Amino acid sequence: MKKFAAVIVFLGAVFTLMFMYTAQQQKQEQALRATLPDVPAQGMITFINLGTASCLPCQMMDPILEELQEVYVDQVKIAFIDIGRHADQSQRFRITSIPTQIFFDHRGEEFFRHQGYMDKASIVNVLEDLLSRQNTMTDSGSMSPQT
Repeated sequence: MKKFAAVIVFLGAVFTLMFMYTAQQQKQEQALRATLPDVPAQGMITFINLGTASCLPCQMMDPILEELQEVYVDQVKIAFIDIGRHADQSQRFRITSIPTQIFFDHRGEEFFRHQGYMDKASIVNVLEDLLSRQNTMTDSGSMSPQT
């Protein structure tokens, strides 16, 4: 009878540890999801850079993104998605190499995609083109077709 009781206690401890581990994993997954930016932003031009924290070209782009966030604060949502931490986003955005930059128009439609390091001037050119098209659409009531 003592062996049976010991087995029951042991199984209870194992199930308790499994439950605690599962709960901790769920908390970590929720925290990761909470840090994931909502992109593309509803009704706003969106620029996302997808890469990893250890990627050298991604790190080189960090100061550019920070500067552009200040310049385009109310016009463009700018975000970095670490696909090392959010592997599902790699499939969602069809990433084949990093860094990858994706620009979305204010309707959430992909406008332009680039792979590799992208300098500030090139990013600004795409953003200004998107803003110009958005303003043209607002002024005329419809967006002119992409060229």
